[in-house]
Amino acid sequence: MKKLKLILPLTIVFSTITLFSQENSVYPQPVTLVTAPTAGIIPRGAYLSEFRLFSGGGVLGGISAGISQRFMFGIFYGGARIIGDQKIQWHNQPGVEAKYRFIEESGKLPAILLGFNSQGQGTYIDSLKRYDTKAKGFYLVASKNYRLLGNMGFHAGVNYNPLESEDGDGDPSFFIGFDKDINPEISFVLEYDAALNDNSTNIIGLGEGLGYLNAGIRWTMVQKFHLEVDFNNILLNRNNVEHFNRELKFTFVEFF
Repeated sequence: MKKLKLILPLTIVFSTITLFSQENSVYPQPVTLVTAPTAGIIPRGAYLSEFRLFSGGGVLGGISAGISQRFMFGIFYGGARIIGDQKIQWHNQPGVEAKYRFIEESGKLPAILLGFNSQGQGTYIDSLKRYDTKAKGFYLVASKNYRLLGNMGFHAGVNYNPLESEDGDGDPSFFIGFDKDINPEISFVLEYDAALNDNSTNIIGLGEGLGYLNAGIRWTMVQKFHLEVDFNNILLNRNNVEHFNRELKFTFVEFF
């Protein structure tokens, strides 16, 4: 009888989670977590502008457009030391991102998206022809949402970057992530990038083999405008680094 009393409530809970997942098969995913892409895209006819403030007075700006219901395209540019009194160190060239979602999310299946992103994070290092944190390059990502006290999304992907291999490390890698609504205004995002193309097996690489764990709090201040506080490199996966990065990101979505 005691076992029955325990099993019955658990059965109801898991059945409710499954039902919510099926009812919410097209819940919109965020386009990115902290830096990792998801299978989410902006709608056709919409544009997304983004500004990221990172360490060393750096600024990265970008704009993306929804070309169709499955395809979006974006371009990014920025540099280090833009804020401050030092000489600005512009990125070597603009970054681009293209995303095509070829499988839509359903009650049982995740959304699956194929993409390319050449925009890394942080300062561009001319001698190594790479960013502090490498871009994802070509990637395949799957996203699945569930309704449990608000939206809860899970994301996982694999990536390969052939563009930033001057340091001798061009291995494929993978990433996973999670987002959870706290209330209609606040959401929490968490991601882990294994960074297998920037680890301790490479003598001149920047990473130490721990991967990059990033987290963020996203606040919808007003409709279509988001302010995000991010905490990057929580595992201190970088040579001679003692503290993780604190960054700000501003995002605005509107229709043409």
